[in-house]
Amino acid sequence: MKKLLLHTCCGPCSIYPLQSLQNKDYDVYGLFYNPNIHPYTEFKKRRDQLEDYAQKQAWKVIFDENYGLEEYLQEVVHREIRRCQLCYNMRLKRTAQMAKKGNFDAFSTTLLVSPFQKHELIKELGETLGQQYDVEFYYEDFRPGFKEATAKSKELEMYRQQYCGCIYSEKDRYYRPVRPKSDGR
Repeated sequence: MKKLLLHTCCGPCSIYPLQSLQNKDYDVYGLFYNPNIHPYTEFKKRRDQLEDYAQKQAWKVIFDENYGLEEYLQEVVHREIRRCQLCYNMRLKRTAQMAKKGNFDAFSTTLLVSPFQKHELIKELGETLGQQYDVEFYYEDFRPGFKEATAKSKELEMYRQQYCGCIYSEKDRYYRPVRPKSDGR
């Protein structure tokens, strides 16, 4: 049985990838490393929900307890146009490093379940990092399971976030610029 380290952004997004990988006879371990999540209360909610889900599934998850917001901001500030690429790279790089260190056969990410993420970019970065760290990046398009996992997470009454996690996506989700009023001329 191959051992795979699955970067995990949250409990709800873990449901389908975990099931799919286990059905393919992978011994799946999770890694919660998400320095992009803002504010800290959101980070904590996602972390705690994942821990609860992992316990119920008897799933081994490694939790990076460091709230690395500064590390994330240092990476993306003044490069906001590329923020998703930089964020994916940070999280996949840490996963690849830990997969190599832990003698895993492969690594992947739950980001691949979301129809809102950039799959080709994630795949490209994962494959590049896999080559760099000499550990296979496992790509699977988990999106077909997104609706099923969403329904299951609601059934389980899991905490479900409304944005990807970063301060920029939070702004995009909630802030609507005020348009200047026309003076009627």
